[in-house]
Amino acid sequence: MATDPAPVTLVIGDEELLADRAVSEVIAAARASDPETKVQDLFGAKVEPGELTRLTSPSLFGDRAVVVFRSAQDLGKDVVAELVAYTKTPSEDAVVVLVHPGGVKGKALVDGVKKAGAAVVTVAKLTKMGERLDFIKREMRAHGRSIGGDAAQALLDAVGNDLRELAAACGQLAFDTPGKAVDEAAVARYYRGRAEVNGFAVADSAVEGRLAEALEQLRWALSTGVAPVLIVSALAGGVRSLAKVGSAPRGLRGGRLASHVGMPPWKVDRVSRQLNGWGPEGIARAMQAVAVADEQVKGGGTDPAYALERTVQVIVANRTGR
Repeated sequence: MATDPAPVTLVIGDEELLADRAVSEVIAAARASDPETKVQDLFGAKVEPGELTRLTSPSLFGDRAVVVFRSAQDLGKDVVAELVAYTKTPSEDAVVVLVHPGGVKGKALVDGVKKAGAAVVTVAKLTKMGERLDFIKREMRAHGRSIGGDAAQALLDAVGNDLRELAAACGQLAFDTPGKAVDEAAVARYYRGRAEVNGFAVADSAVEGRLAEALEQLRWALSTGVAPVLIVSALAGGVRSLAKVGSAPRGLRGGRLASHVGMPPWKVDRVSRQLNGWGPEGIARAMQAVAVADEQVKGGGTDPAYALERTVQVIVANRTGR
C-alpha cells in the first residue's frame, strides 16, 4: 500500500482476518505520514447522522484522523448519504475506511462510494484448499520462512480452515522452529496432542459455561503441546461468534441468518444454542478478557497458562451477563 493512503477506502468481503489486516494497513500508512494520527473505530448500527462531519473536521491541534466504520452494511440511510457525499470531496485531515462484508444489505453505500472514487480492497473468503495452502505459504514467507506442500497440508489438516488459527499457527511455528524451512516433521512435533484436545474444544466449553471441563481441557491441551496463541485464537473466535449471531436482526432465520453472519448453517445452530445465558454486556466483557489474554500470551505476560485460565474463568463468569 502506498505511504499516503486514499482519502476513502472500501474494504469489502467476508474474510474477517484479511479485512482486519486491510484496515491495519491503512492505519499504518496514515501513521507513516503522521505518527500522531488518531484512530476512531465505529460500528455501523451505532453511527448517528452528523458524526462523520464531526470526526473528519480539522482538529485545533492539527491532528490527522483515521475513521473506521465497521459493519458498514448497518449504517442508516442518512449516514450513507453523508458518506457518499463526503467521498466526492473528502477532508485533507482525515482518512475514512468502510468495512463491508459484501452481499445485498448496504449495497447503496458500496455502489455510491465506488462511483464517488473510493479505493476498493476486496477480501473474499478463501474457499478452496489450494487457496488456503497458498495462504499458509505466504504467511511463512512473511515470517522469513518457507514451508513445503506436504507440511502446509499437514498444518491445514491439524489446524482447520479458520484463517486466524492458521495465521497464529504459522507465526508460532516460525518462532519455535529452528532453520529456514518448516517441514512436515516440525508440524507433527508441534501439533502432537491436537487431535485429543484443541482450542475449539476449550472455547466451546467456556462459552457454554462448563468451567471445570474447560479448565481440564485447557490444562490437557497445554500439556500435550497445543500453543497458547492457538487457544486464545479459538476463544476469540467463540466469543466473536456469540457477538455476531447475538446482534443479528431478530427476524432472520436459517440460510438468511447464516448468510448475514457469514457462517455455515450448522455453526449458526450451535452458536444459537450457546447464546443461552449470554447478553451484550457479558459478551463485551468476555471479548475484553480475550484481548488481554492475547497480549499476554504474545509476550505481554510472564505466565501464558495462568492468563488463559483466568480468561476462561472470566468468560464463564460473564455468561449470565445481561
